[in-house]
Amino acid sequence: MRTSPPNSPHIRGNWRRLGSAATATAALLLAGLGTAAHASAATTPHKATAKTIAAQVAKAHVEYAKLGCAATPKKGYAACNALRVTAGTTAFMEKQAALKGVTPKTISPKAASDDPTGYGPSDIQSAYGLASAASAGGSGETVAIVDAYDDPNAASDLATYRSYYGLSACTTANGCFKKVSQTGSTTSLPTADSGWAGEESLDVDMVSAACPNCNILLVEAKSASDANLGTAVNEAVKLGAKFVSNSYGGSESSSDTSYDTSYYKHPGVAITASAGDEAYGAEYPAGSQYVTSVGGTKLSTSSNSRGWTESVWKTSSTEGTGSGCSAYDAKPSWQTDTGCTKRMISDVSAVADPATGVSVYDTYGADGTGWGTYGGTSASSPIIASVYALAGTPGSSDYPAKYPYAKAGTSALNDVTSGNNGSCSTSYFCTAGSGYDGPTGWGTPEGVSAFTG
Repeated sequence: MRTSPPNSPHIRGNWRRLGSAATATAALLLAGLGTAAHASAATTPHKATAKTIAAQVAKAHVEYAKLGCAATPKKGYAACNALRVTAGTTAFMEKQAALKGVTPKTISPKAASDDPTGYGPSDIQSAYGLASAASAGGSGETVAIVDAYDDPNAASDLATYRSYYGLSACTTANGCFKKVSQTGSTTSLPTADSGWAGEESLDVDMVSAACPNCNILLVEAKSASDANLGTAVNEAVKLGAKFVSNSYGGSESSSDTSYDTSYYKHPGVAITASAGDEAYGAEYPAGSQYVTSVGGTKLSTSSNSRGWTESVWKTSSTEGTGSGCSAYDAKPSWQTDTGCTKRMISDVSAVADPATGVSVYDTYGADGTGWGTYGGTSASSPIIASVYALAGTPGSSDYPAKYPYAKAGTSALNDVTSGNNGSCSTSYFCTAGSGYDGPTGWGTPEGVSAFTG
């Protein structure tokens, strides 16, 4: 759901950012949070009734309107689709409670936590076999984050996140962090926006979590239109980034193939795009044949040899990872599933369920309350971009989306075989199974070898 500006020749639906927080009081309360039992602790399940969820969602729409983030956004701007967990328990809280032998606490709506309540860098690195690569790799590589509008507190919030988790400083002064406009200016930045600030914090924090030695380039488009976000992608590549994450998207259009060549066709650059947060259905730019489309999972600790288990993220019929067969984009030569004659979404996946969400630090605007737990494929896209960075610079003529396909079915990827994100006539479009499926692609990273050419 996005649209080009009024003077654009292409009239479309509205772009929206995927999976960030609009406001602490505008959260979508998730059913069944914290229901997993731990053998090492006497835990009490916490569930939300359908009535409670409906009331919370209704309240969220009221809060969005107050912030100028209406449920139906104005033309050319993204909706504030918050997926922040502000009630119930998270998987991280359950894990900590199990270790201590106590009952997990419940997050109180409206209240920010003094400490993280979601997964942090060590969890992300453990879950995806990245600890060794994250410790030794990534130096000199730049992961670019493309978002709309300015987050004035991006640098200071990033510093707090990294300090808390014991990561090295990543600042403008030491050359690790840089924030620019879509034209590359460091001084003439877009208008600040509290809704997108949470998105930007999520994105840069996930790069820090997965690739702490990587440099971070935050490119802020002046609005959430096709042209401006695409121009920001081009600027990121112009400034030298070989890894670019995009946590936004919307409905497909016949114009997508022209946007492909204008903004996303960058051989030698790993460009990732979130598959979407509205459950089954194809979105763009995840449907571009030139990007790695990234689906979302529910990530939980386990007693298995890996220590973790994953399933398709689906909260409801309208909230979960996107997937599907593109109506417009051509099928890349390296994608060989037979049920979809055009581009199939997704390629790979990573954690996205807010119930098993990641910790983010954000202090800007009405929704900037400090530590929060976030979800959505906005988390999975920058994680995968960072895994590419740990794997090394892509081949100069390569489209790195093809790399995981060369390691399909091997131990380099965790095959996600359970769950679905909706109903579909072709089963693998929306249902996980052994091997390739739409919601999770070929699976999640187990180390970096599936992300190198």
